Amino acid sequence: MSRARELSLAAVFAAMMAAGAMISIPFFLVPLSLQTLFLYLSVLLLGRGAFLGQAIYLAMGIAGLPVFSKGMAGYATIIGPTGGFLVGFLVSAIASGWLLSSLRGKRHADVLAIALCMAIVFTMGWIWLSYWMAWNFYAALLAGVLPFLPGDLLKAGIALGIAKKVRL
Repeated sequence: MSRARELSLAAVFAAMMAAGAMISIPFFLVPLSLQTLFLYLSVLLLGRGAFLGQAIYLAMGIAGLPVFSKGMAGYATIIGPTGGFLVGFLVSAIASGWLLSSLRGKRHADVLAIALCMAIVFTMGWIWLSYWMAWNFYAALLAGVLPFLPGDLLKAGIALGIAKKVRL
């Protein structure tokens, strides 16, 4: 893939992440949004290039553009209660994009990559939420992870279905 195409697709996925953040339902500290759907799609369609879209998205938010959920922006959002999830987007895109690219063509590589992506986002979000709120891990698990797993499993399935139909 050419560098121009890679940058263009990264910008498209950064914009999709921002749009996904605006389509959110307030849910205690961590809102329900479509961001993870677009994260999973970026990993499945861009592989190793998925990190660039996430890096652009985070950079836009840190720079002050209101691209985070509820129109939030700035560095304070990254270090706030949901910051672990946001940073988890970038870390998971790097790890799962690398895994998918390494296993390309292998059976169930896409499912493994999305499972890793989901595990990283939830683990980083869970640990950060626990720290930020001064909660024990169990309380943070109940508030910041378990309520979101069914929806994320559904979004992962949707992303896998779309990715099978679309190849960039």
